[in-house]
Amino acid sequence: MASFDIASKVDAQVVENAMNVARKEIINRYDFNGSNTTIDFNKKDLTVQITTETEMRIDTVVDIIITRGSKQGIDPRSYDVSKEAYASGPMMKKDIKLRNGLDDDAIKKIIKAIKDSGAKVQPQKMDQIIRVSGKKIDDLQLVMATLRKGDYGFPLQFENMKS
Repeated sequence: MASFDIASKVDAQVVENAMNVARKEIINRYDFNGSNTTIDFNKKDLTVQITTETEMRIDTVVDIIITRGSKQGIDPRSYDVSKEAYASGPMMKKDIKLRNGLDDDAIKKIIKAIKDSGAKVQPQKMDQIIRVSGKKIDDLQLVMATLRKGDYGFPLQFENMKS
């Protein structure tokens, strides 16, 4: 029985490298000259905290982080930028959480898409991943192609392919 796993993972070391590149770019940019802008990355919680003077600079830093991350191979959908910036004294702060693992809503959407594809496979939820198994590898490849076309709000990785 052939199978593979559908997951959504972010490598913390790659994110840390992208944050270091973003910090260097901010230091060298003329529009951040003399500003007190910091980017703190918490590897354990996979959160990025931006601190700067204005909300406009926060938006610019978020753009830099997403751009530098995508050049390092991090999907822009991995960043959860839905939280608003908040004031902390004279500074503005914004917390960005990195999505690691699939949530229940995404798992339901993905399983529904797999069942609607018509392939003869069995999807199975296993914690924060989905294991898809079937008799033919062609059916598994059909499922992969179907899922690559759709947008589920998470970057999907197909791993652990066994035949």
